[in-house]
Amino acid sequence: MSKDYYQILGVAKNATQEEIKKAYRKLAVTYHPDKNQGDKDAEKKFQEISGAYEVLSDEKKRETYDRFGADAVNGQSGFGGQYGSSMEDALHTFMNAFGQGRGGSIFESFFGFESQGGEGGKYPQQGASKQISLTLSFEEAAKGVEKTALIQVAQNCETCNGTGARSASDIQTCPTCKGTGHIQQSRGFFTMSGTCPTCNGSCEIIKNPCPACHGHGQVKTKKQVQLNIPAGVDNGMRLRMPGLGDAGIHGGPNGDLYVVIKVEPHDVFIREGDDLYLDLPISFVEASLGTKKEIPTLLNGSYKLAIPEGTQNGKILKIKGEGFMNVHSKSKGSLLVRITVEVPVNLNEEQKELLRKFQQIESPANLPKKKSFFEKIASFLS
Repeated sequence: MSKDYYQILGVAKNATQEEIKKAYRKLAVTYHPDKNQGDKDAEKKFQEISGAYEVLSDEKKRETYDRFGADAVNGQSGFGGQYGSSMEDALHTFMNAFGQGRGGSIFESFFGFESQGGEGGKYPQQGASKQISLTLSFEEAAKGVEKTALIQVAQNCETCNGTGARSASDIQTCPTCKGTGHIQQSRGFFTMSGTCPTCNGSCEIIKNPCPACHGHGQVKTKKQVQLNIPAGVDNGMRLRMPGLGDAGIHGGPNGDLYVVIKVEPHDVFIREGDDLYLDLPISFVEASLGTKKEIPTLLNGSYKLAIPEGTQNGKILKIKGEGFMNVHSKSKGSLLVRITVEVPVNLNEEQKELLRKFQQIESPANLPKKKSFFEKIASFLS
């Protein structure tokens, strides 16, 4: 049994053409293939409502349908059989309902996509963003710094106030697109809309360009900008400086400036995340007996570090709060002092003799790692 076309569109049998079209538009936007890609049920529903609309929107077909039913109009409709044979037919009906007499493409007019041309074509646009590299010393990256940079940006032409024309009368509506900013081209059943090649979507042409900017509305200029670099920036980090890029178009906001940070290496300190590493060489006597060493910090002068007796090579001693500041959380890393026990070289005879005497009186308890190692490999040596 054939379905009721009026029921499919959700209208009364005495509905006006305007009511039928309104009902179809509401359903079509819900089930259109572009909004339901891969949904076979939605595709079938779209064909169904398009088939019902093709009949009810045609007064002659509607009269035949009202008198004799769906079978009487299937042969007249491009949707032969039960509500259509192809998606092309459904899209054709869709274009007839929404695509004629509109400035943009059917998809723009139906789904609410506005052309960038529009009336006058002078919609605000943000200016282009810029990017520069900035080299900092290790200390500058640690404590933050203010830097001055010379950059080239586009600014609105002062001669023509950004219009690009010699005078207001030299700005004319584009004759190709008639001020819409786009043109339409038909491809079979489809009507496609593209940017006007004459005005590039601006909707206007300039008869006599401004001599200062040559019709561009903007001029390139060099200017100094002040850059506030926060403490804790790291090598390769990119900072955004809002509003320091090119000037906006038609009242749009300025673009941004992106600053890529390059940090020079330090002679003493090595950075890992927010922590600093310092390699501290000490003698084996100092490592054995313990000692105190005055070491540098990056920003707060010197620090007296206590090295406990029996400190082994590679031991790391931590000094909290003497690392880099985290640029996001403002917390501080640590200074990690890595101990390097230096074996003495160029010994004189007296020094050698003292070491021989010490060797004679040292015990396995003095060298626990050595004792443990040889106990583990004893089975391999027997």
